[in-house]
Order: sequence, then C-alpha cells, then structure tokens
Amino acid sequence: MRKRGRHVILSLVCLVLGYMIAFSYQITLKKQPETISNSQWERDVKLRDQLIAQEETNRELQKELNKKQNKLLEIEKDLSQEEQVFFNLAEDAEKYRIFLGKVKVKGKGVTVTLEDGQYDPREENINNYIVHEHHVFNVINELYVSGATAVAINGQRLSHNSYIVCNGPVIEVDGNPHPAPFVITAIGDPDILSSALNITGGVKDMLVNENITFKLEENDEIILDPILGS
Repeated sequence: MRKRGRHVILSLVCLVLGYMIAFSYQITLKKQPETISNSQWERDVKLRDQLIAQEETNRELQKELNKKQNKLLEIEKDLSQEEQVFFNLAEDAEKYRIFLGKVKVKGKGVTVTLEDGQYDPREENINNYIVHEHHVFNVINELYVSGATAVAINGQRLSHNSYIVCNGPVIEVDGNPHPAPFVITAIGDPDILSSALNITGGVKDMLVNENITFKLEENDEIILDPILGS
C-alpha cells in the first residue's frame, strides 16, 4: 500500500511537472512570433521613413531641375533672337557690299544689248538712231526697280554713285568710255526682269520706237566682278 501511494504521488508530480513544461513551451511559442513581428514592423517603419525621405529629396531635385530647364529655355530663346539679329545684320551687310560693288556676285539674270539703229539716209539727224545715255538709263532703272541686285555695262560694274554720260560716239561710265553695242547684264529673277522690260508700252517699246535695236536674253548664270579702285 505504501509503495502504491508513492507511485501515485510520483505520477501526480510527473503529471503536474509535464503540464507545467507544456504550458511554458506554449507560452514561449506564443511570445516568439510577437517578438519577430515587432522586429519586422520596426524594420518596415524604418524603411518607410527612408523611402519617404528619399521621395522628398527627389521632389526637391525635380523642382530644381524644372527651374534649370526653364532657365535654359529662356537662355536658348535669347540666343536664338540674338542669332537672328546677327543673321539679319550679316545679310544686310552682304546686300550693302553687293550694292556698293565690293564683292563678286553670281546668279541668274538677263542680258540686254542696245545697238544703234539701221542707218536711214532719209534721216537728217543722226542722233535719231543712235543709243544715248538716257536709253541706257531707262534700261538700268527698270532693272533696278524690278529687283536686280547687280548691274554692269560692257562688263563694268555699276555702284551706288555711278554716272553715265554721252561723249560723242561713245558713252562714258564712271569716266571709262564704252562704244556701242552696249551690253547691260543684270543679276536677278530672269522672269521678273524680262517681264518688266517687255511690258506693253514699257522700256522695250520706247526704245524700238526710237530706232534702237533691242535684244533681251535670259541667263542661267552671270558673274560680275567687284569694282576695282578706291
């Protein structure tokens, strides 16, 4: 009986001890996930804070980039306007050089040849069928008005202050004598120049009526050298 009592007590002690061990193990298992979850949560919060800070930095950098881009656009706009101004100045300077006869020019144009009319023994005044300076003037003025950029007489380039005068059987251009026929070359749009000269009642009709031989030719290329001298 005593031995049985001891076994019973020992069994109860073992049972209680086993229950306590099992209970402690369960508590340990319950606490462990909570510890891992807390650690993971703290890490997530830290990463989130870092991400927010990085996004804020990116926004500030984007704002700064936008400002730089706007500034760059303003600079490019100013440069384009300055470039256009310089281009216009260079273009004007080139036009002035051409107008003054300082540079060689090449382009399409026309050639007008003026010759004395056929001699008529019945005509008492010889001046009625020869080319005079006003005939040449009329052709040159019409060419300039029609857009000619450069004009020459018998190869001599005209400038803004050129003069033409009759001197007996020849015409002097800036003091240089030129006999007939007078070949006037002009650079410009051939169609426009030809139309202006051939217009009804225009320069051509006037010259023909005054017994001047008038010839007009369109050219694909005319080269005029610059004016020599001062």
